[in-house]
Amino acid sequence: MSKPAGPDPSNSPQTNLGPWDAYKRLLGYVLQHGMVFTVSLVGFVLFAATQPAFASLMEYMVDSVEAADGVARTVIPAAVLGIFLVRGTGFFLGNYGITYVARRVIHQLRLDIFDHLLVLPASFYHRNTSASLLSKLTFNVEQVTGAATDALKIFVREGLTIIGLLAYIVYLNWQLSLVFLTIGPFIGWVVNKASKRFRNVSTNLQESMGQVTSTASEAIKGYDVVRVFGAQQQERQGFMAASNNNRQQAMKLALAESVSTPLVQMIVAMAMASLIYLALHPSIIDTMSAGQFIAFITASGMLTKPLRSMTEVNSILQQGIAASQSIFGLLDEAPEMDQGTRSLTRANGLITFENVDFSYDEQALIQQLNVVIQPGQVVALVGRSGSGKSTLVNLFLRFYEPQRGRILLDGDDIQDLTRLDLRRQVALVTQQVVLFNGTIAQNIAYGAMHHASEEQIIVAAKAARVTEFTDRMSLGLSTIVGESGLLLSGGQRQRIAIARALLKDAPLLVLDEATSALDTESERYIQSALDEVMVGRTTLVIAHRLSTIEQADMILVMDQGQLVEQGSHQQLIAQQGLYAHLHQLQFKSTGDD
Repeated sequence: MSKPAGPDPSNSPQTNLGPWDAYKRLLGYVLQHGMVFTVSLVGFVLFAATQPAFASLMEYMVDSVEAADGVARTVIPAAVLGIFLVRGTGFFLGNYGITYVARRVIHQLRLDIFDHLLVLPASFYHRNTSASLLSKLTFNVEQVTGAATDALKIFVREGLTIIGLLAYIVYLNWQLSLVFLTIGPFIGWVVNKASKRFRNVSTNLQESMGQVTSTASEAIKGYDVVRVFGAQQQERQGFMAASNNNRQQAMKLALAESVSTPLVQMIVAMAMASLIYLALHPSIIDTMSAGQFIAFITASGMLTKPLRSMTEVNSILQQGIAASQSIFGLLDEAPEMDQGTRSLTRANGLITFENVDFSYDEQALIQQLNVVIQPGQVVALVGRSGSGKSTLVNLFLRFYEPQRGRILLDGDDIQDLTRLDLRRQVALVTQQVVLFNGTIAQNIAYGAMHHASEEQIIVAAKAARVTEFTDRMSLGLSTIVGESGLLLSGGQRQRIAIARALLKDAPLLVLDEATSALDTESERYIQSALDEVMVGRTTLVIAHRLSTIEQADMILVMDQGQLVEQGSHQQLIAQQGLYAHLHQLQFKSTGDD
């Protein structure tokens, strides 16, 4: 069906989360797996504890050599083995545990995003491309992996290591340890500036990835149009521009990383140089044993690696935060509002539009519509393109909500009905057939009809003349249709869609140019099948070929959102109004052919 252009004023704006609010929300997903996360933290504590333990072992070893302690010959090798055993155990528990939690988080995020996409209003899809949404579901979620795994793992593991080493250094000589404490503000300033830059560039990087996906998707889906109209160079230039923008954003991120990490390392190196200079002063050396001095220098040297890792991981963390903001912004989009509470088993089919007005992006699409459709009637909607035919059907299906007036089904306001029950009453066949990558039988028995028996599927397939072409296929109804049904012809796809509608056996039937992709002979057969299925059902037919709706019980002629004519084919021809004019134009065109 066609869609209005522009944003839906009824849709709530996307929530803008701050960076740390987004990260805290992400950590909420992590804490859902508290037991495994706690085990991983214990593992990282064990891993971090081995660093100061190794420095302490150096103190013991040097002092033992000076004292000629024979016991050290046995103790030190055993201690080395013990330290590495604890270190390995801690690494396994921490690394495997945090990775398990992270992958569960990513899995849950993807499920939440996909579930939310299933309930978002039509207007959301009108202002977002499918490629950009897929980019969020794949690329952006993987960016979150960095924040939920690598960043968290390194921050916990290396952070605990830094705390442990600093505590040991303070224990050995608290005066000298002040040197490291003085560099903290400088490192914090550099990290803060770099973090803002990382987040901004990461946001642009993710948006540029969406542009790459969108540009490629359009060219791939429209490959036949691209080639027929010779647009290869144009599409190539568009993709090159999108890809180059992505490359530039990635290089900006790399530049920020390449500047911030050496800068922090230089600050740490200056602190180390100052520390060694002071430690070698006679007044300091005299207060420490040789073992303590060696242990102090060893522990100080060990600080450089975790500090470097903490700086490098900041880039990954900020990319994850930017991705989290994007993902949670999508999850905060308002879903379809459903205030209906009444259920409906099976409708009789009485449809009433009372003074219905609907505007979209300040453009009036339906104005003061009043019409009553009796149960079992076949009602055709005709008019020029953009006259409001599809919008009227979309309003009835509650893809949009009218600004004024009411739409009734069997005397009940459809807003009082649950959307699920309302849409359960309707079978839909559109001009642009939607098929899913599976078998023909699975596409016929789609959704709530998946439990249909093989006999029911075959009956629907025969009625829609699907078996006419599946009987010539080796796998029959088990034939795979391919992505969007591309392995089938347009007419074959449309027959499957009609079979799907027949199998649903709903009391209301909506046909939007349901036979437009069929040849004349097939259309005659399908129209005959549709005539049979229309019996006892209220049917809305959106038609462009007026010859197909001459037998309709009532024809509604729309023009610029208003109902300008109403009646049977004979009555409207006799009025010599817009319908007669459109009919004459089509008849003349057919006659000229």
